[in-house]
Amino acid sequence: MIAKWRWASLSARLLLLTVFFVMLAEVLIYAPSAGRFRLMYLQDRLADAHLAALSLDAAPGGQVRPTLEAQLLLHVGAHAVDVRRIGSHWTKMLSGSIPPPIDATYYLREGSLFSLIWDAFVTLAHSKGRVLQVTGPSPTDSSVIVEVIMDEAPMRAALIRYSGRILQLSLIISGITAALVYLSLQWLIVRPMGHLTESMLRFRDRPEDETVDVGASRRGDEIGVAQRVLADMQAALRQALTQRAHLASLGEAVVKINHDLRNILASAQIVSDRLAASEDPRVRAEAPVLLQAIDRAVALCSQVVLFAQSRRPRLRPADVEVRDLMEEVGDNVLAQVAPREKVPPKPLRWENRIAADILVRGDRAQLLRLFENIARNAFEAGATEIVLSAEPVSGFWAVMVDDNGPGLPKHAQQHLFEPFRSSARPGGTGLGLAIARELAVAHGGHLRLDRTGIEGTCFTIELPMASSAIALWRKSA
Repeated sequence: MIAKWRWASLSARLLLLTVFFVMLAEVLIYAPSAGRFRLMYLQDRLADAHLAALSLDAAPGGQVRPTLEAQLLLHVGAHAVDVRRIGSHWTKMLSGSIPPPIDATYYLREGSLFSLIWDAFVTLAHSKGRVLQVTGPSPTDSSVIVEVIMDEAPMRAALIRYSGRILQLSLIISGITAALVYLSLQWLIVRPMGHLTESMLRFRDRPEDETVDVGASRRGDEIGVAQRVLADMQAALRQALTQRAHLASLGEAVVKINHDLRNILASAQIVSDRLAASEDPRVRAEAPVLLQAIDRAVALCSQVVLFAQSRRPRLRPADVEVRDLMEEVGDNVLAQVAPREKVPPKPLRWENRIAADILVRGDRAQLLRLFENIARNAFEAGATEIVLSAEPVSGFWAVMVDDNGPGLPKHAQQHLFEPFRSSARPGGTGLGLAIARELAVAHGGHLRLDRTGIEGTCFTIELPMASSAIALWRKSA
């Protein structure tokens, strides 16, 4: 089982990330809120100052007693108040003792959102109280300008209390949001993904057990698609593993049967040799046919055993000159194929048009085997001529093997490169092309059929260029 409450689990990470992002959103909301709170606080002070100045109209001579003046300034929270109307000489002042020195001056009509945020954080940063001179239009009458000299400490304390309330509210909101998001994603994503992971782990340990399958899902989202695809992959892989086990057992049986069959064919070959030495002319005439049949049977047994016992080749890559390699391929194939036909209709022809400076990166022995399989198949299928050429293709050398044979039948093209199914001649195994393609892929290349018909067949083998060849090709390109 997968631990769900470990800090490294998807559930825990999801919970922490949700809390973090909600708190980050609250911080982004708090910053302009703090700036707005500070602005409203100062506007309230201006409104109170305007109201306090109006009390001078009811006093005889526009003057109030010092005690009343002190109470009005205490209500406003200021050291001094100056109120004047725009366009007139009307001015009203409230002042107690001599105001302290002013540390900063603010005019409320000026400033953008960012300046308000900056001023709010400046207020929070000054733990030692400053004296501010705040000027601005009265909130109740824009034609009246109010100037207040006040301490910053009460405003800072109010801003801190406001920040504490915002923090508490943010924690509550983030907790509720994180819980809801966590439960929703736990139900929609985390739990299904946990089931997928557990199913894959159980399948890894017991691939033959059908009870560990993830099962099909009716969900239409990506997780449902992943569950259905995983279920199909598990079924296909289990079938492939079962088939592989059966083929392995069959391969072992084939190896044993071939061993006994080759012994029987060896005895038959000895008897055939004696028949070939018979004095009876009819026996001597039929003996070569029997010898060829036995040779084909022995070759078939050898090919099947080699294919059953073969593994992916271990390559020893080096720079290989393609023209020299093809000359050796031609010598080997012509020496193997030509003696089988007593009177061939035409002499076999091997034309190598590949330039001498073409180099590929690969294992020479395995490349020799690759091209011998293709050339041998062409001659055995009825071709009498093979023409070789090469051209560069995006860091690869494309080597074309073009023959003048009768072409591949449709049934062979449908299962091309499949062992035991793609042979174009009676008695063939189809192993030649299958092995050739495996070798091409092992070199990082590709083998494909370009064309086939009554005018002949052309296979193209793409092999990676040698490092020096790539540099020259890029320079010329």
